[in-house]
Amino acid sequence: MADREVPDTIFTVDLDNCDREPIHVLGTVQPFGFLIALTADWLVSRVSANSAQFIGLSPDDMLGKPVHTLLDGEAIHALRNRITLLRGPDSVERLFSIPLMTGGPAFDVAVHFSGPLVVVEAEPAAHDEMEASSTVRSMVARLAQADSMTAFLRDGARQVRALTGFDRVMVYRFADGGDGEVVAEALKPGIESFFGLHYPASDIPAQARALYLRNIFRVIADVKAQPVPIVPQLDPTGAALDMSLCLTRAVSPIHIEYLGNMGVGASLSISIIVEGKLWGLFACHHYAPRLPTFAQRSAAELFGQIFSMMLESRERGDTATYEGKARQVADRLMSAVAQDHDLLTNARWLGDIIFDTIPADGVGVYIDGQMTFSGLAPDEPAFVAIVSMMNRVAASQVYTTDNLSSVLPEAAAYADRVSGLLAIPLSRRPRDYVVLFRAEQLRSVRWAGKPEKDIEYGPNGPRLTPRKSFESWSELVKGVALPFLPAELRVAEALRTALLEVILRLSDSADAERQRAHEKQELLIAELNHRVRNILSLIRGLLSQTRDSARSVDEFIGTLESRVHALARAHDQITADRWSPARLYDLIEVESGAYLGERSDRVRLSGPNVLLTPGCFTVLALVIHEMLTNAAKYGALSDSGVVAIDWRVDEDGSLLIDWTESGGPAVIAPTRRGFGSTVIERSIPYDLGGHAEINYRLAGIEAHFCIPSAHVVSVLPDVTGTDRAKPVAVVEPGLLKGRTVLLVEDNMIIAMDGEDALRDLGAEVMTAASIGRAREAIAIQPVDLAVLDFNLGHETSLPIADLLAARGIPFIFATGYGDGLELPAQFADVTLLKKPYSSVTLAQALTPVIDAAP
Repeated sequence: MADREVPDTIFTVDLDNCDREPIHVLGTVQPFGFLIALTADWLVSRVSANSAQFIGLSPDDMLGKPVHTLLDGEAIHALRNRITLLRGPDSVERLFSIPLMTGGPAFDVAVHFSGPLVVVEAEPAAHDEMEASSTVRSMVARLAQADSMTAFLRDGARQVRALTGFDRVMVYRFADGGDGEVVAEALKPGIESFFGLHYPASDIPAQARALYLRNIFRVIADVKAQPVPIVPQLDPTGAALDMSLCLTRAVSPIHIEYLGNMGVGASLSISIIVEGKLWGLFACHHYAPRLPTFAQRSAAELFGQIFSMMLESRERGDTATYEGKARQVADRLMSAVAQDHDLLTNARWLGDIIFDTIPADGVGVYIDGQMTFSGLAPDEPAFVAIVSMMNRVAASQVYTTDNLSSVLPEAAAYADRVSGLLAIPLSRRPRDYVVLFRAEQLRSVRWAGKPEKDIEYGPNGPRLTPRKSFESWSELVKGVALPFLPAELRVAEALRTALLEVILRLSDSADAERQRAHEKQELLIAELNHRVRNILSLIRGLLSQTRDSARSVDEFIGTLESRVHALARAHDQITADRWSPARLYDLIEVESGAYLGERSDRVRLSGPNVLLTPGCFTVLALVIHEMLTNAAKYGALSDSGVVAIDWRVDEDGSLLIDWTESGGPAVIAPTRRGFGSTVIERSIPYDLGGHAEINYRLAGIEAHFCIPSAHVVSVLPDVTGTDRAKPVAVVEPGLLKGRTVLLVEDNMIIAMDGEDALRDLGAEVMTAASIGRAREAIAIQPVDLAVLDFNLGHETSLPIADLLAARGIPFIFATGYGDGLELPAQFADVTLLKKPYSSVTLAQALTPVIDAAP
């Protein structure tokens, strides 16, 4: 806090001002909760001034006293147990709905270490019964279906908005310089879009970006709320409380003013961390105060962590594909140059080869003072100056710049041809290069207000006042080329090693031979380093899926990830048609195909075409997976035997499955029960209420399973052994083209499915979760037709139906009640769509409504 002690008369206002704001030791909390800091021997060290309004004890009543004389014994016991789970310096643990005072109200509590202190934060319990794990699992399942990075980012924003209820959710990506761009957005209807806007690095100062890496979730419930001080502000040594991980930490006055200028009433952010770096944020704005429940915030934080891992996996996959193609180019280049070393001085040929993986506008080659060019390139004197500059800075490694005139001022004269370059050195001494050139890329950057903040004396003293206008301001960027991406630099490094190897092979003198040995050693080290980095990245990716975290919600991540490989194939099948019932035959065929490939005919199937509920399907997938694993390791499939799987439906509608192995090695009953045996024997009885029996016969394992009729959806015409393809219904994509459809649905996940189904049919969709939101949507934009969920929690959609009927707008009802729903007489002829529905069933329901419309 040293900068606050500098007299105003000598305080210098500059762009670094915000970077010196000590945001981690503000000494205040937001009033929606309170804070207690405890010493190692559990004496109260600090208390927020608002403690009395929550637990009836003021700071004077608490400071210096043992906490066990103040709080309920069971609450202290729960806190101590939770603290034992903390791992690492940045861990936070949570407890839900625990009374802190005997006979008092329940609180949602977060606990973490701040140096030697234990920090306890509490807020009144919301008694939110939301199941975070199942909610996030559904969200992740939808996210995994995104077919492009744009769709992935957009769906992430949509799902965070659906979960938190904020008016605006942006996916904000940081650039290397700290500035950023809104790359995806989900909005409440009727508010202005910020998509595509750029924000300067000073909007999120460096110390704030560092804090986002430590504390990945941040909520500001009410921008206008008066912060509550912590008592005392300083400990006896004069140190302030480090509040970096505090959930209730108040807000810098600079940031409060910034949000106020945007008209924001509440904000929420979730860090997106990729490969240990701050990739970006989910930045959420609400135009009134808003505090999601503790459970909603925990679920949003968990979703953000999984989103980060999925994003990292996608980026790594894209990079691997790109670099695989680049390796092929490097191999082709090396092979050709080895046969004809004169090709190395052929700039046109090199350009044709390299531009396939590293796009550029021109190429220049400098070898032993000889120069050749192709495409847009500088003239020879300018190229000599460029080589001289690189000899000073490149240090025999790949060198790049996207603003050549910033390091070589005279390059401004030919910026229209060369503004950026990537130089690949071919030797140490003399320096030879292959240089790729990129021309000036004139582009308009849409800034959210001018990037250089005007210096004003604002309400917080002589410091930079945040920009008063957030109007889009365009800047034409000149003298700058498109930068070479990190993946392109890695490809350039691979080309460098390939070309170095060729050059070494062409050397025939003793000195050159010794030099070749030295360079070859460097080449091998570079290649080894490259491969080790890839292996470490892979290991890190695997560890990140199962990393040990002290957060209680992360226990769910561990459970989810430990089963994802066994459930992946089954999950793909049941989500292929929007979590619909799936065929038993498909489950067994896909699992056996994964084990045996073309030899899957060693698993012989016989039985009717049975459809199972999704829940039963996933349970049975684990059982079949374990049975096939055992058969492949120890049973019939480990030898030349076969597995016969027969099933039938009895008179009660229950599914009976018989598993018989034959022709394999002699069976020996296991001497111990592992996890696989537990899954086989207990999953069906425990999860489905059925029966499982396994017998270890000498000739082969026999097992019998009974699935109760409640999990058998239907028995379709038998296609086993004949038609193995699941019929796919064809939906006319343009059925709703040019039409605006209002979707009224109070369930977040069902609403997202409905939106996708309507968009599949070509519709523009407006979604509302309540009668009030639906009225607002209708007032904002004309509606052509509507799909109304009949039951909206504590209300029905009948008032919206009356409004639509009065305006002559056609609509249908969607309901989970099925045929048991009794509609009012005036709506007796309205089409009733049963849940769950897909694009196919939705199209079938809407077609007659559209045909009947005037």
